[in-house]
Amino acid sequence: MKRRGIFSGLTLLMTFIVTGAAFSFSEMADMEEAIVKVANIAGKAVVSISSEHTTKVRSGRRFYFNYPGGKSPFGEDDPFRKFFEDFMGEMPEREYKEMGLGSGVIIDPDGYILTNEHVIMDGDKIKVTLPDGREFKAEVKGQDQRSDLAIIKINARNLPAVTLGDSSNLKIGQWVVAIGNPFGFAMENPEPTVTVGVISALHRSLGRALSRDKDYNDLIQTDAAINPGNSGGPLVNLRGEIVGINVAIFSTSGGYQGVGFAIPINNAKRIISRLIEGKKVLYGWLGVTVQDLTSDMAAYFGLPDKNGVLVAKVLAKSPAEKAGIKESDIIKGFDNKTINNVRELLSIVGSAEVGKKIKVTVLRDKKEFSLEVEIGERPDDLEKIEGVSSGVWRGLEAEALTPENVRKFRIEEESGVVVVDVAPGTQADQAGIIPGDVILEINKQPVKSVSDYEKLTKKLHGDALVRTGRGYFLIKESE
Repeated sequence: MKRRGIFSGLTLLMTFIVTGAAFSFSEMADMEEAIVKVANIAGKAVVSISSEHTTKVRSGRRFYFNYPGGKSPFGEDDPFRKFFEDFMGEMPEREYKEMGLGSGVIIDPDGYILTNEHVIMDGDKIKVTLPDGREFKAEVKGQDQRSDLAIIKINARNLPAVTLGDSSNLKIGQWVVAIGNPFGFAMENPEPTVTVGVISALHRSLGRALSRDKDYNDLIQTDAAINPGNSGGPLVNLRGEIVGINVAIFSTSGGYQGVGFAIPINNAKRIISRLIEGKKVLYGWLGVTVQDLTSDMAAYFGLPDKNGVLVAKVLAKSPAEKAGIKESDIIKGFDNKTINNVRELLSIVGSAEVGKKIKVTVLRDKKEFSLEVEIGERPDDLEKIEGVSSGVWRGLEAEALTPENVRKFRIEEESGVVVVDVAPGTQADQAGIIPGDVILEINKQPVKSVSDYEKLTKKLHGDALVRTGRGYFLIKESE
């Protein structure tokens, strides 16, 4: 009896030492069994995807000249070009094959596979390898660049498939399993790799700089190891249900550092049927530029908290303008749902049905009222329409003060345009302009928006006196 008591005490002590929490060995065994079961069942439906894209590049002897702007002196109709081609012969074209590697998960026994759009993007030939080693040619049924999701199909039947779960009830700290094929076929084994971790955070955003043309504004963050080649593979819960599609890692070295991201499966559920049917995925659009409220802004508008979003710009002829939404309005509600921040508004507007009339609650001059807006279709060239980017002027590129730019450069100014890039050796670089500078004036003319900036720079000749948040800079005209 005494020995049994000692062992009981040791068992309890080891429970705390090994796990750091009050888990019994039986509970740990149950978790281990669950992970093994998930790996065995869901792993059979995870595939390797290789895509091949062929490009043609002129090869042979080439001529390089120092030429203003770095452009070749030989245009298509240039007589000198014809002379050199007659003398040297037409430069032949060589084919180069670009290979892409990733993962996918079977969601239907008839061969429908869910993956990332960037895994199969521009693929002329797509090959799928099952865990049992069988290989199939795949057909792209549908792809959507904004969501970074795609559906491909192989000609096979009675395949193992994984059930789509519910990502709306995920909790931070919840155990998850990432399954995929890191490093592609380098392992020379078609069986997928399984890693385990927890949900580290929810509703993460990668921002414009990392997202580019993708909508990475509502991601699941996990510490389950995700490495190159895992993209498109599933993130599953301990019931073996897909809760996310692995999409990216955040790393300073290109390797795993404990921060991975997945697209919530509920985002995929909304568009899977359209992808399978090969239809274009439609996204709702208001036609406004919005920003989160700061504590100072909330106090200025007489608000008790920072909940809501401030309308910074209303685009001409947009659904918002037609509905009567104005700049400096604060959107407090959308479709009978409370709006607390920009992320929530973007998510709910994007998923709204195009053409549907929806009630929007706004606060204007401390009075709250409702407007009815008919949801428009998000344009493909939205950035151009919104005037987010200004193009390049004298070596610098400027953008609107978006929430992402404000956070990235820690901007305090409430108007102007932010410099996001400066080409080395250009007039702007020589003047001392750096990324993060906020341009407030050009030649003593105020710059409050990208529109103001473009109007001033298009008609500008000669040297330009530019006032930024750091002071004045003289940007000379090119000689």
